[in-house]
Amino acid sequence: MSMAMVEEIKRLKREKKALVLAHHYQEREIKEVADFVGDSLELAGIAANSSEPILVVCGVSFMAETAKILSPDKKVLLPNVMAGCPMADMVTVERLREEKARFPQAKVVCYVNSSAAVKAESDICCTSSNAVSIVKGLPDQEILFVPDQNLGSYVALSVPEKTVHLWKGFCPTHHRVEVEAVKVMKAAYPNAKVMAHPECRPEILEAVDFIGSTAQLVQYAKAASNQSFIVGTEKGILDILKSDSPQKSFELLSEELVCPNMKKTTLMDVLKVLQTGANQVEIESEVREKAYVAIQRMLDVSK
Repeated sequence: MSMAMVEEIKRLKREKKALVLAHHYQEREIKEVADFVGDSLELAGIAANSSEPILVVCGVSFMAETAKILSPDKKVLLPNVMAGCPMADMVTVERLREEKARFPQAKVVCYVNSSAAVKAESDICCTSSNAVSIVKGLPDQEILFVPDQNLGSYVALSVPEKTVHLWKGFCPTHHRVEVEAVKVMKAAYPNAKVMAHPECRPEILEAVDFIGSTAQLVQYAKAASNQSFIVGTEKGILDILKSDSPQKSFELLSEELVCPNMKKTTLMDVLKVLQTGANQVEIESEVREKAYVAIQRMLDVSK
């Protein structure tokens, strides 16, 4: 890491009154220059309540869009415009409208890992940390859950009294891990607790000790008396797990748990957008206003 580059980023943050937000899955050097590090729900709340006029969102495109939806008067910058989300690309407005026509009684619950346009077609958003409580709290008995079939399946099992129609999308990073990985790691670390993100396949979730969002996994590991853990989510979470609980040991469930899109952002990208104001996120006002309603409903019930 170039210390000169880090110092220049810090100077520009002060000069331009910019706030740098980073997801847990970012590279460590990005998190070290960030003002806040968190999961999707935490970063959404910070974006909504911050006073700084510039937000630099170190994550993937839907996260920057969410920040812009919540803070339309702020300048939102995405350091690397190639940092997209394959899961978000698995649902389009046109196909969602077709599914809504198929299930006219269903409320659309949209995972935040989706585009602003898809959020605008939805009734309420959710994150992995609040998906179950949001679906449970809706008075409606029929739900169309988009776009993650694995998170949706977990929700359906947790709220069996409701009918949940699943979209066939998934996170490639979590979805590629097979249940055999759990067996191998349990054999290697028999005293470890296995924890996993609900974006993993259902058969993975059936075999673990704890299921939770990024923030929930961190909280679980910190509070648990156990000293050893097998971690079933993106590799970037290991930084905060080890920082919060240095006396405990953490092993990644699979070396495949690396999101290439989350790793695209570099310190140079952050520096360049702070210098130039490039890569501003813009959302059509009608889309933004509709998406805002879905996100704000989520934030209102998550307080």
